[in-house]
Amino acid sequence: MADWKIRRATLRDYEALAACIHKAYAGYRKHIHDLPPVSAGIDDDIEANLVWVAERDRVVVGGLVLILQDDHAILANIGVDPDCSGMGIGRGLIERAESRCRKLGKRELRLSTHVAMPDNVRLYQHLGWTETARAGNKVYMTKHL
Repeated sequence: MADWKIRRATLRDYEALAACIHKAYAGYRKHIHDLPPVSAGIDDDIEANLVWVAERDRVVVGGLVLILQDDHAILANIGVDPDCSGMGIGRGLIERAESRCRKLGKRELRLSTHVAMPDNVRLYQHLGWTETARAGNKVYMTKHL
């Protein structure tokens, strides 16, 4: 049984979630020089979008930002504390987003990831996502629900 739980984020989670996402991408920043500031604007995301956090022992160890569009949703950001890698937290967050999309009648999820993150592309493909395009440093992917 998982020793973590997922819940909707509140503005009280802003600093902890931003720090978690920053930590999740720290290893990438060493070799991806055009990586955008992935933890910026998390407070705005919490107010405007669907955002979940994963907690372990009352500490934020993951988070996901989902932006709803007319006919689809965008998985805009996801991060898991590297110290909690392999616990299924990322998969759990994605499953929560997929479930919410289905309840809201969204039939498609979209995301973009960085071309220099091939492990992420493979992980998403393993979870049923399809690569739809590449442009510049981005890999675009879709999952039909």
